[in-house]
Amino acid sequence: MGEVENVELRTVEHSIPIDILNDLLTRFLIFVPESAKQNLIRVCFQIELAHWFYLDFYVSNDSRLKACSIYEFAAHVFQHIPFLKGESHKLNDILKEWKEYKQSVPTYGAIIISENMSHVLLVQSYWAKSSWGFPKGKVNEEEDPAHCAIREVLEETGFDISSHIDADDYLESIINDQLVRLYIIRNIPITTRFCPKTRCEIKACSWFAISDLPNNKKDSTPKIKMGVNPNAFFMVLPFVKRLKLICNPTAKRQRHKSASICEGEIVNNNKSKSKVAQKVESEDVRHSKKRYDKKYNSRKQLFADDDNFKVEFCAPSWLNFKFDKIAIMECMP
Repeated sequence: MGEVENVELRTVEHSIPIDILNDLLTRFLIFVPESAKQNLIRVCFQIELAHWFYLDFYVSNDSRLKACSIYEFAAHVFQHIPFLKGESHKLNDILKEWKEYKQSVPTYGAIIISENMSHVLLVQSYWAKSSWGFPKGKVNEEEDPAHCAIREVLEETGFDISSHIDADDYLESIINDQLVRLYIIRNIPITTRFCPKTRCEIKACSWFAISDLPNNKKDSTPKIKMGVNPNAFFMVLPFVKRLKLICNPTAKRQRHKSASICEGEIVNNNKSKSKVAQKVESEDVRHSKKRYDKKYNSRKQLFADDDNFKVEFCAPSWLNFKFDKIAIMECMP
């Protein structure tokens, strides 16, 4: 296996002009503190920055240069820098470990809603052309979540949300073991012009009618209304139901067999819900949470002295049901 990897490394060696490679490594790696150079995970993050810079400022401006994957770019770096050459035979394992770590880093962004609360802004990536998502990105070390959201939204849309953001107003989910927090940005003119600042990351920014977004992965509404497969909104799905409630809090919700939170989503109930979004938990879901806790307390509640005691659990169909306590007691031996 090691020989195969070395062959791969040799085949890509110097396909990026040496002067360009030197410039990139000087910008992003040479002057990194020695302590950081000992951590290959941190080195990989620097390599990723250099890779993006190469795509943004070199490949996009010179037709003679070709885009390459992060593996190919990392292979150049590991072959070119002396302190990394000794680790080049483990490049696959290093990148695998880096990607696993990267997946655990929280991401922050924004849900940008139009001024009439009818549309939401989504972005499309160059590397995932068939999908749409909210503008967001990974937090830097010791960076404040709200600051990260402002920075990432500005990079991906060219729009500054710093004057619109409320640090306590957001939706939050855990998707594939990764925390995703999106701050609610309301009343943005639909005529706003969005222009991504990154050249090879965001392909398009577009408004989507919130009512047309799918409630689940089998919802064919976007296919019928927009001609877009519901799978294209995979990263949007965990937030759709709460988003629709925020934009139309008086809308009557339909009861579903599943909970009101999309499949694959875990919500931090204490911190993640905005004041309006907290109402998204349907009545039947609240009852199901308490069903087992109250099961063995039914006798105490049933024969309480105060007929006006607070009922902590009662299914909707039982609200008007009453026991004839006297008749029941008379039947007991």
